[in-house]
Amino acid sequence: MSLAIRPARASDHAAIARIILPTIRAGETYALDRDLSEADALAYWTGADRETFVAEADGAVLGTYYLRANQAGGGAHVANCGFMTDAAATGRGVARAMGAHALDRARAQGFAAMQFNFVVTTNIRAVRLWESLGFAIVGRLPGAFAHPSLGFVDALVMFRTL
Repeated sequence: MSLAIRPARASDHAAIARIILPTIRAGETYALDRDLSEADALAYWTGADRETFVAEADGAVLGTYYLRANQAGGGAHVANCGFMTDAAATGRGVARAMGAHALDRARAQGFAAMQFNFVVTTNIRAVRLWESLGFAIVGRLPGAFAHPSLGFVDALVMFRTL
């Protein structure tokens, strides 16, 4: 599989929605309203305060991520991202490729570090991936996430310098 990562275009919105809506509806990994409309989900994912990218192979969009400043003002030197991969592409290296791309892009944009504010502990694949890309768990938020089937579970703050 030859994977390319590029900036998202308006013409990618249907493919992005096809990826992000099932994840949002499942409610297992993102602290977003599970009933978020497609328009609101796309507005969140592709907002003016972030760069949005897609990963594609053979013309099919297999994943998407956004990159933004984690905070304004004194925290604007730390990047933040969100990642989602098409369920059919799980285990094919799409998330790892997007993660590596995000780190490179954040460096190119002048960010000094990257922080994930809310990684749900039951999202074991994501925790392992971020640790393998050099992120450390710097905080644990006990019972901070209401998982739809497991109840209250912890969320992690993960961080790495660039």
